[in-house]
Amino acid sequence: MADTAALNGINGLREIRRSPASHLTAAMEAGSVEGTVTLKEGPFQTMVGLRVDPRSEEGARVAALAGGLPARCGEVGGADGVSVLWLGPSEFLVVAPEEAHDSLGGDLIGSLGAALGGAPGQVVDLSANRTTFELSGTRARAVLEKGCSLDLHRRSFPPGTALSTEVGNIPLVLEKTGEESFRLFPRASFADFLGRWLLDAMREYASPEVP
Repeated sequence: MADTAALNGINGLREIRRSPASHLTAAMEAGSVEGTVTLKEGPFQTMVGLRVDPRSEEGARVAALAGGLPARCGEVGGADGVSVLWLGPSEFLVVAPEEAHDSLGGDLIGSLGAALGGAPGQVVDLSANRTTFELSGTRARAVLEKGCSLDLHRRSFPPGTALSTEVGNIPLVLEKTGEESFRLFPRASFADFLGRWLLDAMREYASPEVP
């Protein structure tokens, strides 16, 4: 009975919660053109701030659990739906589906903490700290290039790359997930500004062509 009550409580909370960019859902749908450029929020993902020396024994344990740690700037590690983004030589952002969160019956955060043990390092739940924007389509790169100083050409920024940068003057982590798809990880407090900036940058590609 106790487990059922707890589950009902969790489901109830999931129904009433709102993601940082939920108020822009209709605008993102209206401003998207399938195949050209689409924007949506990927809310409530499990995110973990991880600090560990990847060369240490605990680093090896954490790497085995997370599916691998990236070895250098720009690399993305992970496996089975878990992405590990390089933020520094011993600092990483772990991104996983919502279901991986301990509060929903997953065990990712607790397992990472157990793998770290009492060794120097850190495992911090950052799931509420950031949200995720998913931008895709043939014009996705062109939209980002309006406000990002990185060279986003495939030769410099191929799929499977993630870097800390700014888009529209908003600090975030930018990940290229496919040939024409990106994920942007801004802090939740910047979600409204960034969402509106992206929609404005998309506007010329979402408008009908002039004969």
